[in-house]
Order: sequence, then C-alpha cells, then structure tokens
Amino acid sequence: MPLAPAPRPLLPLWAAVVASVAGGLILTLAFPALAWWPMAFPAVVLALLSLIGRSAWASLLVGFAFGASFFFVNLVFTARYLGPVPWIALSMLEAVITAAGAVPITLAYRWMPRVLPGRIGRLVLLPLLVAGLWTLREQIVGSWPYGGFPWGRIGITQASSPLAHLASWVGVSGLTFLMVLFCAAAIEYARVARFRAPLTAVPTVLVALLLVIVPQFPTSPAGTLRVGAVQGNGPAGYFDERSADSVLNAQLEATAPLFGEEMDVLLWPEGGVDSDPTTDTSTARVLDALAERIDAPLLISAVTSRGDEYFNSSLLWIAGEGATQTYDKRHPVPFGEYVPDRPFFEPFAPDLIGLIQREYSPGVAPPFFDLEGVGVGLAICFDVIYDDVIWDGARAGAQVYMFQTNNADFRGTDENLQQLAFARMRAIETGRSVVNLSTVGTSQVIAADGTTIDGLPAGEAGQMLTDVPLWSGLTPAVIAGEWVKMLLGWGSLVALVAVGIAVRLRRRGHAKTPAPEGTGVSD
Repeated sequence: MPLAPAPRPLLPLWAAVVASVAGGLILTLAFPALAWWPMAFPAVVLALLSLIGRSAWASLLVGFAFGASFFFVNLVFTARYLGPVPWIALSMLEAVITAAGAVPITLAYRWMPRVLPGRIGRLVLLPLLVAGLWTLREQIVGSWPYGGFPWGRIGITQASSPLAHLASWVGVSGLTFLMVLFCAAAIEYARVARFRAPLTAVPTVLVALLLVIVPQFPTSPAGTLRVGAVQGNGPAGYFDERSADSVLNAQLEATAPLFGEEMDVLLWPEGGVDSDPTTDTSTARVLDALAERIDAPLLISAVTSRGDEYFNSSLLWIAGEGATQTYDKRHPVPFGEYVPDRPFFEPFAPDLIGLIQREYSPGVAPPFFDLEGVGVGLAICFDVIYDDVIWDGARAGAQVYMFQTNNADFRGTDENLQQLAFARMRAIETGRSVVNLSTVGTSQVIAADGTTIDGLPAGEAGQMLTDVPLWSGLTPAVIAGEWVKMLLGWGSLVALVAVGIAVRLRRRGHAKTPAPEGTGVSD
C-alpha cells in the first residue's frame, strides 16, 4: 500500500509562532487568579494547529514560543522577592522542555496520516496519539530535572470547573489527556469532514460527553474530625524582619481565640514553629503547654535536624510525649530548599545561591499520621503538586488531608491561589476533604467535591474551627493512577515509534517496487 503524502503546514511559520504565543498567553488565563477554565481549550487548539505539517526544527521553534509565552507569565511569581534570575532560569528551562516535547507531536501529525489515512486513523487514532504525547510532555516537565516541577498542568485549570470530577477516575494526567483528546479530535473533524459529514463528528462528541456526564467516583462517609486551623500571618518569608520565635509567637497569638473550644486536633502551617522543638527544650515546653491548654494533639511543622541532615518536617505533637510521629517533606524545592550541583550553579548567581544555607534532605516516610484512629494524609507546600505524595497518603489509609504550606515569599502574587487549585483538585481526585493551611493565606477547608467549607483571607491572622468530613474508599485515580500515567505517556511514545517504523518500512518497500514494464522509470 503506497504511503499517503505528508501533511502540509496549516499556517506559515511566522503565523504558527504568533498562534503559539497567543495559545500560551491564553492558557495563562485558565489558571488562577483569573481561573477562566474554558480558555484552556482554545489554547490547546492553537498550540496543536501550529505544529501540523511542521519540520522537526520548526516545531522546536513553535513549541518554544508556546512554552515561553506560557511559563514566563505563569511563573512570574518566582521573581517577587528573588528578582529575575530564578524566574528567567525556570521559565526558560520549562520552555525548552516544552519545545523538545513538541517534536513528537509534530511527528505524530506527519506519520499517522501516512500509515492510516482513513477516517479511523485520522479521527480516532491520531487524536489519541497526540493527546498521549502531550500528556507525556507534561510528565517529563513534572519529573525532570531534579524531580521536575509539575506546576502548569492542563488538568489543574479545571479545578473549579464542571470537568474536575473526572480526576477521581483518571487523575490529573488523565484529565489533561481527555482535554487534549477533545481538542485534537475537533481539529481532525474540521480538517477531514470540514463540518459537512455529521457522522464523522462522533469521536469528538463522545469525548465531549465523557468530559461532561461522567460523575465523580463516590467515596464513603466515615464521620467527622473537629479541626482547629490557625493562620498566624507571621514573618515567615526569607526577607521578613524577625526576631527569635517571632513566627511561633504569631501562631500562638492567633491561636488564643480557640482556647476553651473543643477540638480533635490543632493544625499549624509549614514553618509555624521557627525552631526545632525536637532539640530546643524551651520550644518543646511551649508546645506541651499549648497541647495541654487545648486538650488535643498538635499537628505542627518545623525544620528538624538529625545528625548532619536537615528536614522540613510535619510533627504530631502530644503533651508530655513530644513528636510521636514525623513526616519529612518528600520533594524539597531545588534552588529553594537545597541547591543541586552547587559548585556548578553558584558562580552564575552567588548572592542568590548563598541565601540557601541549609541543604534539606528528602523524606522517606509515608505521608500519613494515625491520629487516634483517624488516618491523616499529609503534604508540605509544593509536595501537593506531586502525584506520588497524594496517592501514597490515600493508600496508607488517609480519611482526610492536611496540607501545610508557607506562601510568605510570594505575598501579593497569585502563587497561593494556584497552589490552592492543586489542593482543590486533590480533594476531588481522592474523594477526601482537605484542610489547606498557609502561614499567610489563602487557607481553606475543601470538601471532597471541591467546594469550600471554610476559609481565611490572605494577609490576615485568623483561625478556623471546622467539623471536617472524613471519607473512606479509594478512587480509581489513586488505585491505578501510576498505570494510567504510564499507559498514556510512555505507551504513546511506544506507539509513535511503531508508527515511525511503519512509515520507514513502507517507504523502503515502495522505493524497491519496480516500475511498470516499458515506462523506464520507477516511483
């Protein structure tokens, strides 16, 4: 069977670059603070249209234009206190990886129609392959280098949308896949049928129905937990002026209105204790007195040391017993909590690298506490953006999540709202309530369906006392999430390689076919 001709570019290169830049900028509108979630769809369409028919080198340029326009805007909060260097470095890195990930998508558009030019190949298999390769690109951005930074995931744009419920079935990566699949299927319907053959719209319509009508996977109610949560609004940032224990004192002051109230646990945010209570006896006495005063365990966070290592830790503190359970942050932030390859990077930005004196070690303990028979899943700050932390907590028996974070270095930006979107999506994905508590806000108690139960505004000290619903049972996303990611991402890469081999074999076979007798030529 002869090969079909390679597709021609839909846009001249200059227009493709413009469309990619527009797509990246439009995508930023889908993320908080604006959170105009429908804008994710035209952004993906523009990005894909720009890649069709391109050469590999041109797709690098087009992919970089999309990645740079998105990340330089989406990650601008990183320049809030540290200046342009980390912002430019991180945005450029993510844009370069995005550009590299555009090449496989371009190859899918080039190869699949040549091997399977019929309607099934164009309307079904090609969109599936394109969506899988986009998902793979997100996974690479989120895992490499140094553990990656899975921040700008398409699925997270839907945290407050009617489509978020799908995350309980397929996880955030699966939601990304389905969104891109819809966009890619719609593009092929327009290209193949040109809106004139209604039956050819069936694949696009089916994906749209899947996005809209599948309900959230149900989990089972398991009672309630009365949680006191305190946002102290203390000087918890790198550049905040502070004296010894000033963050601790701010937390104590904001906790005082809860004295006399009944609760099952008192939650403080990341860095709410600015000395190590496991080694500082004075701090330990303060926490013991607080736990006795409220007659409940404390779930606090502090930097702890063991030998020569430092950890960003969550501690379950019981009066007279101290820290009975400890979870250490699994994903310390590169260039924020430790410096990978410090001798290499320090000459490029010695002042900034010099700010990071401690090298935090990654934790290995499960992100889970047993709170007098109630399972509590944990995540510290950017831990929340990593799937493994969330899923491991649920598998360990979490009935509720408590996320501790410190957003003080990003005051006045939308970073806290973007992180809150992750917390909201994690609630839906796992079918669990989430208490997301920040030092400076925004703090919220989020129901298992993503709605807000309670909250505190940013930049103010305050406290919440909330009867938080508990839930049991695992969602498909938790049970099979890793397999879904592997199938969609790496499975798509395997499929692309197979299609590429088929193109090569057919091209070689076609070149060897002798010309009809008497023509004197060959194809």
